[in-house]
Amino acid sequence: MKYEITKATEGEVVDFKNPDPAFYEALGHDGMQKMMYDFYDKIYDSEIAHFFPQDPEEFEKVKKKNTKFFIQICGGPSIYDESMRGVDLNKYMIDLHKDFSIYEKSRNEWLGTFREVLMETDVDEKLKEDFWAYLDKFSKMTVNRWLKESAYVN
Repeated sequence: MKYEITKATEGEVVDFKNPDPAFYEALGHDGMQKMMYDFYDKIYDSEIAHFFPQDPEEFEKVKKKNTKFFIQICGGPSIYDESMRGVDLNKYMIDLHKDFSIYEKSRNEWLGTFREVLMETDVDEKLKEDFWAYLDKFSKMTVNRWLKESAYVN
């Protein structure tokens, strides 16, 4: 699978669903944690590292917290944050990203890093495709800055 990145469009209504819980079941807690830690270790060295704390201890806190989010939305135990019970976690995460200027380019870097990690993850391809579909659609909603097309044509 190529794990294609579809284009985000300003004002687009994105219809998505959480990943199949079988993804979490197949990886288990330890496998899911390893996948997410691998992802964040790669993000720390990426073009979008500036979105994350540069202090290693603070970055570790973000990595642990976001791993809990992904475990929970993938059907794992409700470990993200007990105070979040009843809150739409996807909406919360989208709102959390509003403090950052996220362009399509940043989204592509984030997804490209996830693509790399998914290709290294040993789990059924159909489950990875389902997880990718979630990532691709969900990430469209984090884009909050749009490049305007130039009024001048070269």
